[in-house]
Order: sequence, then structure tokens, then C-alpha cells
Amino acid sequence: MFELDIRSRKPIYEQLVERLKELIITEVLKTDEQLPSVRTLAQQLTINPNTIQKAYRELETQGYIYSIKGKGSFVSPANDSQNKEKLLKVKNDLMKLLSEAMYLGITANELIKMIREIHVSIGGGIENDQN
Repeated sequence: MFELDIRSRKPIYEQLVERLKELIITEVLKTDEQLPSVRTLAQQLTINPNTIQKAYRELETQGYIYSIKGKGSFVSPANDSQNKEKLLKVKNDLMKLLSEAMYLGITANELIKMIREIHVSIGGGIENDQN
């Protein structure tokens, strides 16, 4: 379920947060689905439970999961206002990345091709586009 790169400069908890977000966004982990316990996940990944706890806290702060005392952590249902805020942040981040890519010489057509490839790979399919 998870592949973490111990040699990466990115902290393990951040890698875990990104991977769990990806699983939630792509709906591999469904709304209200229970996440593995901190202890179980720490054993599976052979990392310190405090690292898992820190990742879970971060995900809860960002609204991706919620906790029930004595029960565990669960995937939060999508919230419109949270989604709008996250979407705005993603758009801003994407704008910076696209600007940098174009500055480095990637053409608009190459970027469009990449976006289409990503869209197809996640199951969207170009034929399903409205625009």
C-alpha cells in the first residue's frame, strides 16, 4: 500500500501524508473507511509510531481524516468549502510549476499532452471531457 523512500530528503511523515492524500483523492480509501492503527502501520512500515501519529495529525489538520477516540482514524467526507480552499491552493501551486516548466523550455503543447496522458492514466479518458 505504501512505498516510502528512506533515502529521500523529504521527511518520512511528509511522504506518508502525500501517499495517504493520494489514496484518499483517488478514492482508493473511501469516505468513512478506517485507516490502519498507528501501531499496525508502524509495524508494517517498520518506522516509529510517532512518525505515523504526526502524519495522521497533519492529515486531520488538513481535513482529510478525522479521529474517534478509542476507535481510530477515518477518511473524512469531502467538504465543499475545504475543497474550494484546497483547489485554490492546487491551482496556485500548479500555476507556479507550469510557469517554471515553460521558463525551462517545455512548450504549451507538451504540457497539454502531459495533462492528457495523466487524465487517461487516472481513468478520466479524453473522450469523457466536456470541453
